[in-house]
Amino acid sequence: MPLTSEPLRKLGFLTIGLFDQVDPRRGHESTLEIIALGERLGFDSAWVRHRHMQYGISSPIAVLAAASQRTSRIELGTAVIPLGWENPLRLAEDLATVDILSGGRLNPGVSVGPPTHYDQVKDALYPDTADLEDFGYARVERLLHFVRGEPASDFSGIEGFEVYSDRVQPHAPGLGRRMWYGGASLRSARWAGEHGMNLLTSSVVKAEESEDFAEIQLSHIRTFRAHHPDGARARVSQGLVVIPTDTASPEQRAKYEEYARKRTPRTATPQGPARMMFAPDLVGPAAEIAERLYADAAFREVGEVAFALPFTFDHEDYVQILTDISTELGPALGWQPAR
Repeated sequence: MPLTSEPLRKLGFLTIGLFDQVDPRRGHESTLEIIALGERLGFDSAWVRHRHMQYGISSPIAVLAAASQRTSRIELGTAVIPLGWENPLRLAEDLATVDILSGGRLNPGVSVGPPTHYDQVKDALYPDTADLEDFGYARVERLLHFVRGEPASDFSGIEGFEVYSDRVQPHAPGLGRRMWYGGASLRSARWAGEHGMNLLTSSVVKAEESEDFAEIQLSHIRTFRAHHPDGARARVSQGLVVIPTDTASPEQRAKYEEYARKRTPRTATPQGPARMMFAPDLVGPAAEIAERLYADAAFREVGEVAFALPFTFDHEDYVQILTDISTELGPALGWQPAR
């Protein structure tokens, strides 16, 4: 088991990218500015959430295409794209295009399952095939095949003045190794490992074999690596909600503590029919948060993280939180900023 002296290798952050419905550009610009700030602060990666039919980022690939032109080094990820809303072939084209534009910095994270509120949107989303769509792992396999350069058509060659490929174009070398699966169950962890993906594990897991969050998450990480071709070297990123307060104003600290207090009851027991368990939000001085992380059995198993920024905070709050993570918490975990 890693010791507290072992450094954190990669430090990232995750943002939801909310916006006001009457002024959506402002929210998207805020997200792009936060990503650019992350690069200046030395973060290794920036990730965006995905929201459909809500006032959040509905097109993360488009947002990351813009971010790729405002940054030069930081890796750009999605956490996660719900594939129930996507055509795998078309998505593969978009992912490859943005990866090429970014210089090979894209880290696409995906998940499976029916779209949220499927009964209400299925006629708009799949008017002719709603009852035939497969929302299981096979959808990810199709995406992986296309991203990794396997044939998508039985035709290639020249037709008139047009040249056709039997594979998705452009092909982005290396993108197939940077595909992530966002899993909350033991089954998903095993499946991701067996299919050579990387694993995103977040502040939400399914209480299947235990009701201890860290114990559940640890079992997912170990199961994933036990079934991955790379074994113990297989990449896992942990994403908890982390809010350091070292340079926060008294008003900000009060806001952060109230935010965490309201969310704490859901961490006590499994929630809903799916028995979902939530990790507590970590709020306080960086030194205290580092101590709590080192006490977390799952954190001690990973070498990279993507700390989640809280919902509904203001732009200046995110600036303060990211600055404290990079200058206080990261170094307390042995991390060194990328330059």
